[in-house]
Amino acid sequence: MQPDAREAFRRLRTALEAQVSFSPAQQAAVDLVEGPARHTCLVGGTRSGKTFILVRHVAGRALAFPGSRHAVLRFRANAARSSVALDTLPAVLRKCYPDARVEERRNDGFFQFDNGSQIWIGGLDDKDRVEKILGQEYATILLNEASQIPYASALVALTRLAQTVPGCRQKLLVDLNPGPKSHWTNQLFGEHRDPVTRQPLPNPDDYTRAFLNPRDNRAHLSPEYLAALAAMPLRQRQRFYEGVYVEDAEGALWRQDLIEANRVAADRLPAMSRVVVAIDPAVSSSETSDETGLVVAGRGTDGHGYLLEDASGKHTPTEWARKAVALYHRWRADRIVAEVNQGGAMVEATVRAVDPNAAFKGVHASRGKVTRAEPISALAERGRIHHVGAVYPELEEQLTGYAPGSTKSPDRLDAYVWAFTELLDVADGTGIIEFYRQEAERAAAGAPDPAAGHGWTMPGMGGGPAPGVRLRVPEGHTVTTLSGAPVVVEADGTALFAEADSVPLRQLGWEIVAAEAGRTVTDDVQAGSGDA
Repeated sequence: MQPDAREAFRRLRTALEAQVSFSPAQQAAVDLVEGPARHTCLVGGTRSGKTFILVRHVAGRALAFPGSRHAVLRFRANAARSSVALDTLPAVLRKCYPDARVEERRNDGFFQFDNGSQIWIGGLDDKDRVEKILGQEYATILLNEASQIPYASALVALTRLAQTVPGCRQKLLVDLNPGPKSHWTNQLFGEHRDPVTRQPLPNPDDYTRAFLNPRDNRAHLSPEYLAALAAMPLRQRQRFYEGVYVEDAEGALWRQDLIEANRVAADRLPAMSRVVVAIDPAVSSSETSDETGLVVAGRGTDGHGYLLEDASGKHTPTEWARKAVALYHRWRADRIVAEVNQGGAMVEATVRAVDPNAAFKGVHASRGKVTRAEPISALAERGRIHHVGAVYPELEEQLTGYAPGSTKSPDRLDAYVWAFTELLDVADGTGIIEFYRQEAERAAAGAPDPAAGHGWTMPGMGGGPAPGVRLRVPEGHTVTTLSGAPVVVEADGTALFAEADSVPLRQLGWEIVAAEAGRTVTDDVQAGSGDA
């Protein structure tokens, strides 16, 4: 850092210390963020102060380096505006930089400082706004609530961490309420491994992180709030109160890293050949009742399954029936599928009371939950089931947290399994061994493979993903990856990328020149396979 920039930061820090105070743990996080590492992650429970610390740092850099650009990104644009643009950033400016002259240019999506610096705020779910935001280069990028951001979206954002400002080192900042240990943030900042290749990072010292919890912010929180967090169930308490990553449940059929690897953007969907609304109805609606699982899923023309919406919650029978019928019409679904083991004919009668013409199919669970779920899990593991667009925290928590012997009713998981059982031709009661036998018979008979062109085969049948995809690099773009892996741009303007690294760049419109090792990826791009 140049002397002038160092002196500017010293003056800013002196002014800040007069305005705000931090607990010892928060001050340690502040010192880490202001350190030399290019990538810093703050992991913490809810209301631990991590976002305030990072936004404060971003604003300080904007003031210290005239003409610099910075981006604060969440997965959803509306959450970015309500949380950062309308709350955290104004609070930071009011408490820490009261003399700063800043104008919000809402229609353009950024805050303009009088020294020419800008802080852009947006979401990665809005295609038009993303193209506008990612058309710029930035000196700082903050990924806010990264537990909801797929790794491929993080890679997209990182391609724009490229603005060169004298004395200002480019920085990637990340914060999140921690999820399972398999999440990409833990792999990158904790294990110091590339989340795609799982290889050790070439520069591990450049990836630092600190942990915070609400107790570190107790000066700004009520005792009742802290007590409520401390009383949460174990996994939720670990995430939101203790601020630590949680173990993937032993024996769980789904892993978060696989869910992330197969997540797709909404604008990359193929056409749907079938859509169903699936219900796992709760038998009562008291405060202690289970939730009603209510999901919408489709089968694409590529033969893959797509989770389109999770509308589960605590509903009375009339409420879940109305919601199911509304989803049935909004998604133009082919039928409503509902488990009728407990409700019997009353389940169908409740739906028909709302819409007597809705196509309805009652399904009976003839085998245990795990037996029914295993084939769906196997399909997901092979890349044939994708979650569309958003992160579905409650549902994905059930998928990754439910294991044999659990006493908690996985209502959302049940509805999810019923939906894909109906869509992907998995007969109820088909165990995992029988499932593999049927798949092998289908392959031996020469039946069309619904996953053809999507990089997976049955175990032992050969094939596998291509080692790379060659893309044409748009002129003026800096080529890098989140792990720091080198990318060589050839004389013809093309570069070879790992398949997973190529996905977000293809989303931005980078032209595919060829897939290495003789396998075309055209079908993958059209279907959005592997997009996160």
